[in-house]
Amino acid sequence: MTTEPLFRADPYLREAPATVIAHTPEGGIVIDRSIFYATGGGQPGDSGLVLWEGGRLAIATAVKVEGGGIALVPAEALAMPPVGAAITQRLDWDRRHRHMRVHTALHLLSVVIPLPVTGGQIGAERGRLDFDMPEPPADIAALDRALNALIDRDLAVTDSWITDEELLANPGLVKTMSVMPPMGQGRVRLVRIGEGASQIDLQPCGGTHVARTGEIGRVEIGKIEKKGRQNRRVTLTLAD
Repeated sequence: MTTEPLFRADPYLREAPATVIAHTPEGGIVIDRSIFYATGGGQPGDSGLVLWEGGRLAIATAVKVEGGGIALVPAEALAMPPVGAAITQRLDWDRRHRHMRVHTALHLLSVVIPLPVTGGQIGAERGRLDFDMPEPPADIAALDRALNALIDRDLAVTDSWITDEELLANPGLVKTMSVMPPMGQGRVRLVRIGEGASQIDLQPCGGTHVARTGEIGRVEIGKIEKKGRQNRRVTLTLAD
């Protein structure tokens, strides 16, 4: 039940055809190709709508299923498109795009706070990273200015792939202490911010991002909370 992740090649794709290849016991719709990002890596699954001849169904989220598949989870227990049906999938684009903005901003946050990351979460309005940070930063306003300055540079956000072996040989690419990037399929996706001499970040990531940092818009860093002996949580919010 492998699903082609269309969102990985083009995160700006808002509508696409697909075929239903299975139903899950929990009531999910497994499709052969998906523009819906499946929950993972701290990023929520996408919501939206599917349409087929004689029917339509709101989708609350998308999840990964065994064998490399993606299942769309209906918002209500209504009639589902049958296996073999041709469907049209449509994203809740505003929500997805805000996830892309927040996710890319969190990558930049890990640049202005160059400490190991112990956790994270992405939302449509705000996101957060937890850092191995024994002492709080002395000047939050300075971090805020540095973060927005990187956004204003309008740096390109691109991706590439390396093998599992190349990642294991370069452990410094991994910023997260709590979650290792997905491995075992032979290759790992790297997300790069900036190019050449202007590159500021490179790390494994399977999520969706904007094409340039300027698309994020202004963000604001909120209060920094202590979470455990050395962990501190830094939250950022989209200002518009």
